[in-house]
Amino acid sequence: MNDLDALLNDQEAPRYLGLAPFLRASIAGQDLRSVTKKMLQRLAVDESNPQLLMNLSIAMQCLNQQALGIEFQSAALALTQTFTLSACLQPSRTRLLMLATSGSLQANTPLDCLLEGSDVELIVHFVTGHDDLLAAVPEHDLLFVGIAESDANRGLLQWLGVQLQDWPRPVLNPPEYLSSTSRDLASRLLQGIPHLLVPINHRLTRAQLLGSAAGLITLAQISPDLTYPVIVRPLGSQAGADLRKLDSAQDLGAYLSDVPEEDFFLAQFVDYSDARGQFRKIRIAFINGEPFVGHMAISTNWMIHYTNAGMYEDQDKRREEARFMDDFPDFVARHKASLDAISERMQLEYLVMDCAETRSGDLLLFEIDHVGVVHAMDVEALFPYKNAHINMAKTAFRQMLRSRMQGPGAPA
Repeated sequence: MNDLDALLNDQEAPRYLGLAPFLRASIAGQDLRSVTKKMLQRLAVDESNPQLLMNLSIAMQCLNQQALGIEFQSAALALTQTFTLSACLQPSRTRLLMLATSGSLQANTPLDCLLEGSDVELIVHFVTGHDDLLAAVPEHDLLFVGIAESDANRGLLQWLGVQLQDWPRPVLNPPEYLSSTSRDLASRLLQGIPHLLVPINHRLTRAQLLGSAAGLITLAQISPDLTYPVIVRPLGSQAGADLRKLDSAQDLGAYLSDVPEEDFFLAQFVDYSDARGQFRKIRIAFINGEPFVGHMAISTNWMIHYTNAGMYEDQDKRREEARFMDDFPDFVARHKASLDAISERMQLEYLVMDCAETRSGDLLLFEIDHVGVVHAMDVEALFPYKNAHINMAKTAFRQMLRSRMQGPGAPA
């Protein structure tokens, strides 16, 4: 029996598990289908249990059954808006309320991955509309806004910004600053920082791109910073969905024939390979302004995702990642001015940034937001070096919570 099976079987009544145990099981290659089947069998006799429904939503999405996962989530939210993960270490020292919204696993900050094994009780409260939904939020010591910035969420975040202005508890990642994490706004906000490259993400319509593909308008006429090769993605896409590198107008035309969306981001491609053609993508978590390493993925493909970069299969890549994580203080020292400027401009207590180093030694930023996952869930036998580094980030996050509870705006 695996750990997830044990968690599910060790319940007289199903309780909300959060993302972490499902993510760990998925990374370890465990059979989530059998676990999901057991939950479905239980649902047949307990069809109105919101915790079970939300667990099924997460499991289905981990199995790439997105639409079905959202259906289970909707059914759960029709019954309750609040889901609680009890602190592992009792008694709990902190009650952290995270405001969330309905949607995919990328719709909210995966805080439970940072809080595993801690003395923090995480209360996830879904805000699915405006009205007066904050009137009945559970008791808490601090509030964290975990809702991802998007076109769909913009009105909700603006409304929350008004509602939380005089909130009686400390507010982390206040909504008025979350708009700066959108690809286009972040890429403009972070311009002009020495030794930091941030290609501007241009928000363009399908009609504009079709005009460029047909030769009616050049990339330079769209914006002087654009020249082939460029990278394009649909607005709102995550995890590299329909992200492509285009080398010509013909490539752009072929791309638009394949991808039906109406709005896109277009940005200059920057070659960040080393002399041997290897690319390295670094994940960094900013916690109260301090950078912590999440991972480094190494690949011959410029579009890197940790799960497809060969990190699990290649021991040499893992050795290099281990050296990088051990030497992360040297990386921070090299880029201290840039990292400090990023944190100062973004003004959020918690951020996750994907970046790289160019051959010239500059820092190249890909994206920055608060919903990237930072975890210590890889199989320890393969990644014995990771836990110590992620635990530093986890400790820093808990220390930040405690310091905010004791500072201005803390509860009496």
